[in-house]
Amino acid sequence: MTTTYVSTIDAKEEFSELVNRVSHHKERIILTRRGKDIAAIVPLEDFHRIQLSQNKDDLAEALEALQEARNQGTMTLSHLREEIG
Repeated sequence: MTTTYVSTIDAKEEFSELVNRVSHHKERIILTRRGKDIAAIVPLEDFHRIQLSQNKDDLAEALEALQEARNQGTMTLSHLREEIG
């Protein structure tokens, strides 16, 4: 997959073309402003992979928190309020 860097000024002028390049040729476009990378236009498949990865990370964190609660126990909300003031 090709990655291309495009300034936001140029992207504004070429937006439709950039979207076509991303959707049809699976190109990744990095948008820059004043020489700094600020955003990306990626194929939808890439976006779905990112979401899936984040969902897996969230699930792993939730399972870890559940295991910690089982091992260390839990407390009531009123007890937590007393503890933190």
